[in-house]
Amino acid sequence: MTDFRPVCQVVGVLLCCLSAAMLCPMLADVVVPHSDWQVFLVSAAITAFSGLALILSTRGERKPLTTRQAFLVAVSAWFVPCVFAALPFMLGGVKLSLVDALFEATSGLTTTGATVLTGLDSMSRGILLWRAIMQWVGGIGIVVIAVAILPLLRIGGMQLFRMENSDKTDKVKPRTSQVAVSIALVYVGLTVVCGILLWWAGMTPFEALCHSMTTVATGGLSTSDSSAGLWDNLTILWIMIVFLILGGITFTLYITPIKNGRIALLHDTQVRWFILFLAAFSLLLGLWLWFKGHMPLWDAITHATFNVVSVVTTAGFASSDYNGWGALPQVVFFFLTFIGGCTGSTSGGVKIFRWEVLFKMATINLKRLVHPHGVFAIDFNRQRVPESAADAVLGFVIIYFMIFAVFSVLLSMCGLDFVTAVSASASGISNVGPGLGDTIGPAGNYQSLPDSAKSLLIFEMLLGRLEIFTLIVLFGRSFWRE
Repeated sequence: MTDFRPVCQVVGVLLCCLSAAMLCPMLADVVVPHSDWQVFLVSAAITAFSGLALILSTRGERKPLTTRQAFLVAVSAWFVPCVFAALPFMLGGVKLSLVDALFEATSGLTTTGATVLTGLDSMSRGILLWRAIMQWVGGIGIVVIAVAILPLLRIGGMQLFRMENSDKTDKVKPRTSQVAVSIALVYVGLTVVCGILLWWAGMTPFEALCHSMTTVATGGLSTSDSSAGLWDNLTILWIMIVFLILGGITFTLYITPIKNGRIALLHDTQVRWFILFLAAFSLLLGLWLWFKGHMPLWDAITHATFNVVSVVTTAGFASSDYNGWGALPQVVFFFLTFIGGCTGSTSGGVKIFRWEVLFKMATINLKRLVHPHGVFAIDFNRQRVPESAADAVLGFVIIYFMIFAVFSVLLSMCGLDFVTAVSASASGISNVGPGLGDTIGPAGNYQSLPDSAKSLLIFEMLLGRLEIFTLIVLFGRSFWRE
C-alpha cells in the first residue's frame, strides 16, 4: 500500500510557507490601511493550521520518495496550495465565487496570467500584492520541480536533464537541495534588480515590486487592467523584455557559468534556439507594424518584441491590443502560444528543447530517404539523445496537441465561440494567459466565461503546468496497483 505520509509532509510544509506569504499582503493592507488585512490574517491562520496538522499527523522516519510518491508530490504541490490561495479572493472585498477564486489562484500559482478580475487600478494593495506573490512563488516552484522531480520521472524527455546521469565533473551541484538553494538566490537576485530598474524607469515602488515578481516569474499578472500598456514608456518595456527573457532561460545555467571550459549560457543550444526564435519573430512583426503604418519603426520593434517575448515565455503581459494589428500577427501569436521557453525556466508551453529534438528527428528522416543505409543520431548539447528520450518527446507533443484539441471541443460545448474556445484552450495548456478575440484577448479577461468553461481551464492549466503526464498517470489503474 502506498505510504502517503511523505506526501502529506511535503504538502504541509508548502502550506506553512504559503501561510507565511499571506502575511505580506496583510501588512500592505495594514499600512494603507484597508479592511482586507483581516481576510489575509484569517486565510493565513487557516492555511497554517492545515499545514501544521498535516506535518504533525505524519511525523516519522524520513525516507527517499518512491516514484509513485514523487508523482503524488508533484500533483499535490500544485493542487492543494491553489485551494488555500483562493481563500483571500472568496473572503476579501472582491468576493469571488468558488470557481472564480480557484481560477484566479490556479492562474496565479501556475503563472498562467489569466484573470477574472476587473478594476485592478482601484483595487486594494493587498489583493494586487497577493496576485504577484502567488506568481513569484509559483515561478520558483516550477523551476525546482523541473530540475529536481520531472527528470527523475522521465516526463516528456526530461530525462535528458537528469543531473545524476553524468559524472561528478558535469554535475551542477552534488546535491539537489544545493541546486535549489542556488537557483533561489539567483531568482531573488533577478527580482531585486528588475524591481530597482522598473522603479528607476518610472514605476512607483509598489508597481515595481509587483511587476518585478511577475516578470521574473514570467507570470503576467499586472496591477492595472491595461497591463504593461498603462506606461507609455519604452524603457519600462525593454527592462521587462530583458527580464522576461532571463526568466525564460534554464536557471541552472546561471549557477554553472563555466561548463567543460565553455561559457554555458552562450553555448547551450536550447538558449541559442530560444534567442534566435524571439529575434526572428520580433523583427517580422515589427516590420509588419511599420509597413502597415501602425506606429514608427522603433516603437513597432519595441511593441512587437515585447509581445512576442511575453507570449513565447508564456508571461501574458500586453503592451497593446495585438488583435488590432491585422490577420498575420493574430496567426503568429496563436502559433507562438505553443512554443514556450527553455526547460528549467519559469516558462510553460511545449519548451524549446522538444521543438529542437523534433526538428532534428525530422531532419534525420529526410536524410534516410536519400541514404537508406546511413547511420544517424540525434544530439542535444553535444550529447547523444537516446531513442527512449526522443520517443518520449514525440509522445509528449502528440498528447499535448490532442489535449488541446479535446479541450477546444469541450470549451465550445460550453457556449464559447470558435476563436475564444480554441485560443483559450491553447492559452490554458501553455499557461500563457490572454487568448485571441474580444472576450479573452489582451484587452479582455475571463470573467464573462461560464463556470463550466472556467472549471475546464483550471484543470487544463494544471495539466500544462505539470507537463501533462504527471497528472494523467494518476488516473491509470496500474498506477495504484501494488
